[in-house]
This record gives sequence, structure tokens and C-alpha cells, in this order.
Amino acid sequence: MKSEITFVHNQRTARGRKSGVTKLAKRRYPIGAELIGPKETHFRVWAPKAQHVDLVLEESAEKNAKRTFHPLEAEDSGYFSGVANVGAGSFYRFRINEAGHFHPDPASRFQPHGPHGSSSIVDPAKFPWTDSQWPGLKMKGQVIYEMHIGTFTPEGTWKSATKQLSELAKIGITVVEMMPIADFPGNFGWGYDGVDLFAPTHLYGTPDDLRTFVNHAHSLGLGVILDVVYNHFGPDGNYLGVYSDDYLTREKENDWGDSINFDGPNSRPVREFFITNGRYWIDEFHFDGFRFDATQSILDKSDEYIVGAVGRTARKTAGSRSIILVAENERQETKLIKPRREGGDDLDAVWNDDFHHSAVVALTGRKEAYYTDYLGSPQEFISAAKYGYLFQGQPYSWQEAPRGTPTFKATPEAFVAFIENHDQVSNTAAGERLRFQTSPGRYRAMTALLLLGPWTPMLFQGQEFGASTPFIFFTDVGDGAMREAIRKGRFEFLAQFPSLAAEETQKELPVPSDPRVFVRCKLDFSERQKNKELYDLHVDLLRLRREDSRFKEQRLGGVDGTVLGPSSFVLRYFSEGNVDDRLLVVNFGEGRVLTPVPEPLLAPPLGLEWETLWSSESVSYGGPGVVSVATQDSWTLPAEATVALRLIREKAPRRQPKRRKLG
Repeated sequence: MKSEITFVHNQRTARGRKSGVTKLAKRRYPIGAELIGPKETHFRVWAPKAQHVDLVLEESAEKNAKRTFHPLEAEDSGYFSGVANVGAGSFYRFRINEAGHFHPDPASRFQPHGPHGSSSIVDPAKFPWTDSQWPGLKMKGQVIYEMHIGTFTPEGTWKSATKQLSELAKIGITVVEMMPIADFPGNFGWGYDGVDLFAPTHLYGTPDDLRTFVNHAHSLGLGVILDVVYNHFGPDGNYLGVYSDDYLTREKENDWGDSINFDGPNSRPVREFFITNGRYWIDEFHFDGFRFDATQSILDKSDEYIVGAVGRTARKTAGSRSIILVAENERQETKLIKPRREGGDDLDAVWNDDFHHSAVVALTGRKEAYYTDYLGSPQEFISAAKYGYLFQGQPYSWQEAPRGTPTFKATPEAFVAFIENHDQVSNTAAGERLRFQTSPGRYRAMTALLLLGPWTPMLFQGQEFGASTPFIFFTDVGDGAMREAIRKGRFEFLAQFPSLAAEETQKELPVPSDPRVFVRCKLDFSERQKNKELYDLHVDLLRLRREDSRFKEQRLGGVDGTVLGPSSFVLRYFSEGNVDDRLLVVNFGEGRVLTPVPEPLLAPPLGLEWETLWSSESVSYGGPGVVSVATQDSWTLPAEATVALRLIREKAPRRQPKRRKLG
């Protein structure tokens, strides 16, 4: 950056007197640094604590770089703005009240050296997008794949992850859900301690590397949604308090400390900050929607809940391109997926923890902490298939309070089902994958239920090929004292599980700040071949879900089920006239022969009979071999197996019943 920088004031158009809003020339967003010419950038920041704000232009990001100071013009409502003759790649920070410290832009588009360093001006218009024909996503028919960029590949970058997208598309993944990427301090972390919400973390590459990832995904028919954290800021590198005391409210606390001020005094600019953030990711990076983290901790009593406001603005920003909006909500509040006209928030789907908890109990027998209220019983899986959530207002003993709200009008695709995600894999002693906690047969059977059920299935990275690599909570945030506090807090959290609470167990838990813990979590793609049987299982199930007329349908009321035994059940997928129905027979226990079989859901229409379409018992998946399930004499339920059946014409006429004398 050359020293002959000039600074220009008064680059605003006339102020709207009725609205009280300052209209800014050529700006797209109300905050941040925006290019308004090849070598001209407009800066705007909300800093109501300040009487004076200087733009600090820096020749480089080095500590002792040459700096020039330029006063910004004060606007109404605590905003400061101005224009400088600098372009993309230039470095800057802000100085408040002529103090000796300089701080990054709260709406910085890039922090090349992390949250404690200088902000950098970005030109979003130079990227050569080629996805103009990409239509976006609708919720129905999707298969989601949760990905942590830092551990998805050995390199842990967007560039290296981009190279793997074609394989995901080939096997039938349709949506990548990217774990949070807002910049955070340190060399590694999950991303949920982000502090620069507009800056894609420098750890994974440049903003254009991220754009390349999304653009390439779209060329392969893959959507990409972003996990956004709007419930708290990380504990290190958050400079918002320098600019305003109104970003957070100390009157409300959540699991991570003070809540964000969405409905208190001076909350309007805070809401603007987050709504703008949603617009920005959709507009400048072409994301296909969001997964909103821990919405139960986004506290807002405004007429329009902030999550709904962000989502509606994001849809408007996307224009004709469809996006999907998914929420995590521990309280299971279905208001999130109801339309606004019914008092809802217009989201498309919610994570279904109930399904996961039942699955873990069924597979492992683990009934502790938040698994306490689940049986892992056949009826729970039938109810999940029909109604989504299991708890819809009933007593929940683990929390000593009712849990959930009714879901009876919600369509099946509105519930995202999973047996692994980042949280649940890590909530074990050593981040152990679920397949190592159960038998191979039961794991295959549960995988089939997950991928053929009427809900929207989600896989966690590496699950599709039976990854042996763990996923452990890791973070490089803060100094020694903060890291120790995080370690202690994490171990106390895990102590809710009695099996992890013993002193000797706690001593063996992985330390989150240990770099070796992070490295251990990186996927090994050679396991696609090493674990080929499991990989083939997932590939074939995804193909069956994608191509079969019934398993892909996801129709409200399209599935019913019945219990067949202590560990077995059947789901029937209905078709018009019942001539194209499917059965999914699931048995997590010992093999059984059913005779008699007084169950209408097992009955084929006249002239038709059931034929095995697919079985988890195939030797190609490591099973003992496929057996015939339905005959005229009985039904055979193979041990620890899931079998899909379809209807075909009877191969032989049904035997006539024997006449038996009475008396």
C-alpha cells in the first residue's frame, strides 16, 4: 500500500428525513468495508461507545507496519463512516477515542492473521462464478453430510476438501453441511467459538477458496449449507465490547455466558448485524442455506424472532434460487418449522435428537444422562417415522420438565435424523465412532433404517466408509488459564454420564488443547478401500433411497408401522392402490420365525406377494447371507438385520385352506 493514500469525507447521499436512515452511495450492506471503486473503499462501523473513530490504514499486517490515521464521520445512532482511496488486499483497523490500541473491524470480510490481527479489504466481484443455472435446494429428497473442514482432509483446507466433492456426489450425498467457519483464534477448533462472523477463517484458506468450494459443489449437483452460531461469541478475540456494550445482555445467560441482545435496549443495530450476516453468506458465497446452532439459546421476545428474520431475508437475497433452513433446538420447539401465518419462523427442518437417542440405546444399551428417557424400542422408531419427535410435551425425567411440542402437521423431510454428528461422537470417552460400540449386524441394520426412513438422513464425515478416526472436542482458544478452564468445563460436562465421571476415567480423557487430539481426528480416505463392505453398504442404500419409488417419496401419512417383537418392527410405505408398497423389516435382536402372523401391515394385496428387494445380510456387506423373509407358511426375521421388500405377482397360486371337521 503506497503512502499517498487520500481520505474522502461526505460520500453519502441525502439523508432520508422521514425514515431517519442514512443512504450510502453504492453500498450493498450497512456495515463493513466495501469497495465502491477500483481503488476506493467505503468503511462503516457501529460504535455507540465512541466519541471519535479513526480508520487506521496499514502498509502491511506486520506489527510495526507504517500506519496512517483518518477520522471517520459520525452519523446518527452511533455509526461512523468514510471513504479511503485503497483497494482490495489493503489492511486496516479502527481506533476508538484516540486510544493507543487498534481493533479489527467487527464486520471484517477477512482476517489473514486471525481475529487479533488486521482486517483486509476483499473484492467479492472478481470471483468467476459459473453456477448461474444452479436452482438451489428444496428440503425434500436431500441427504445431508456434516463436514468439519479442518479434519475432513489431512490438509484441512477448502482447496483440499474441494477435491473430495466429486466422490460425495457420486455416492449420493446431496447437501454438504459445513461446520462453522467464522474466524476464531488459535490453530484449530470446532468453529463454535467464532468471533468474526463475516470473515471465513484464515485457517482453511482465502475467501475465494471458499467460493471455489461452493462453486464446484454446485457444478456437481451438490448444495452447501453453513452452520451459523448466533447464540454466543467465543471467549477470545471478540472485540465487539470495544465498540458497544449493547451486543450482549447480562440479564440473560445461556450455556456459554451472556446472551446476544436481540430484543433489549439498542438491539436494532445488533439485529441488523446478524440479518446482514445472513444476507452476506447467501449473496457473496452462494451458500444454499443455514443450519442454526442451538436455537434454544437464541433468546428473543421480539415480534419477529431473529432466526426467522435472518431466514426470510436470506430467502429474499437468494431470489429465484431456493435455500433450505435447518435448526438445532434442544427443546424441540416445532414453532421453528411452522409458517409465520401460524406464529412460526418459516424454517424447513429441525434436527431430531430423539431419533439419535433411541438409536444409541438400541445399539449400545447406554441409558445414562440424556439417554435416560429412551428405550430404544421398536415403537420409538415407528413413532419417529410417523411423527418426527418422540417427546411432544410429555414429562421428561432427565430434565424434570415436559419436553417438546406437537408435530402432527409436519412433513417427514422436516426432521433430520442421524446416528452420528459432531456433538454425539465427541460425547464419549475418546470420540469413538458408534460402529465400535455395537455389533456389526446391528450397525448395518440401523444404517439401513437411517438411510431408508422417511425423514431427511444426515451422515457425519467418514461415517459412509466406517471411519475409525475419532472426533474429539478440540480447541486452541485462549491462553493457558483459558485452556485449562475450557478443559475443566468440558470434563465436567462429560461427567453427566456416570460412565465418564469416575476419577480414573477423567484422567484419561483427551485434553482439548492438545494438538495431537486435533490431528487424530483427521479422516483417512484409504479407509474407503479398507472398509469397502461398509462403504458399499452406504452407497447401495443411498442409491436405493434415490431411485426407489417409495423410499424417496417422503409423503405425510405415507408410512405406518407395527411392532413384531421385543426388538423388531416393520414399516410399510404405501402407494396408490397398494400395488407398489414397500416393507422395511427391522430386527435388532435375535432371529425369529413368526407364525401365525396376525398383522395386516404384512399382508400383500390379492394376486401379489412380497419379494426381498435389499438386505443388510448380504455377504457383500459382511453379512452371513440373504434369507427369504416372507413365505406362505411363515415370516423369518434374520438376526440383527434390516430387509426391504417389494411386491411382485404371485409365482404360484395361494394354497387353499384345509377343511377341518368341527366337533
